[in-house]
Amino acid sequence: MIIAIDGPSGAGKSTLGKMLARELGLLYIDTGAMYRAAALAVVAAGVNASDDAAVAAVAERARIELVGDPDSLRVLLDGRDVTEEIRGEQITRLSSVISTFPAVRRDLVRRQRELGARGGGVVLDGRDIGTVVFPHADVKFFLTAVPEARARRRYEEDKRKETELTFAETLADINTRDQRDSTRADSPLAIAPDAFVIDTTEMSVDEVFATMLAAVHERQMGGTP
Repeated sequence: MIIAIDGPSGAGKSTLGKMLARELGLLYIDTGAMYRAAALAVVAAGVNASDDAAVAAVAERARIELVGDPDSLRVLLDGRDVTEEIRGEQITRLSSVISTFPAVRRDLVRRQRELGARGGGVVLDGRDIGTVVFPHADVKFFLTAVPEARARRRYEEDKRKETELTFAETLADINTRDQRDSTRADSPLAIAPDAFVIDTTEMSVDEVFATMLAAVHERQMGGTP
C-alpha cells in the first residue's frame, strides 16, 4: 500500500505520517527532509543559491539517505547524520527556494519513487506526492489548516531552538512558502482530485489520526475514503 500525504507547511503531515506508518507497519519517507538535505549540500558547496544549474548539480551529487523507523528516522547526507542540522531556519528557507527548481524536483522525485517502490508499503508526505510522485497511490490525503494555526504550531516547535524567533516572523514565512509552493511552475502544491481533504484547524492530532486511519481501513476493505 502507498499512502500519500500532501499539504502546506505546518499542517501536521510529518507527525501524522509517522503515526500512520507506525500503526500500519509501513516505511515512512519524509520528502521534505530530502529537500532540506539537498539545501544543506548547497550551502556546504558554497554555490550561488540562485544559480539553478549549479544547485541542481550539487543536489544530484548529494547522497541522501533516510534510515530508521518512523520514531527514530535519521537523515544522512553523504554518510553524515544531519537530522538536526537541516531543521535550522536558514536551511528551511533555502529548501523552500530550491524546491522550485525543476531539475532539483525531477531528481528528488526519481529518488522518492525508487524508495517507494521497494515493496512492503510506504507512507510519504510532501507537497506533490499524490499529484506527481505517486499519482496512483492507494490512499491520498491533503491536510490543511488556516495559516495562523499552522504558524502557531511551527512557532511552538521552532522557538525551542531559536529563542529570538517571533510569531509574526513565522506567520510571514508560512505565507511566503504557501505562495511559493502554490505558484511554482513545476509541481505546484495542489489537491489531487481523489484526495481525502482534512482541515486540521480545530482538530487534535489524535482526531486527525483517527480520521485518517478510518479512511485507510475503508480503502483496505475495498471502499472509497
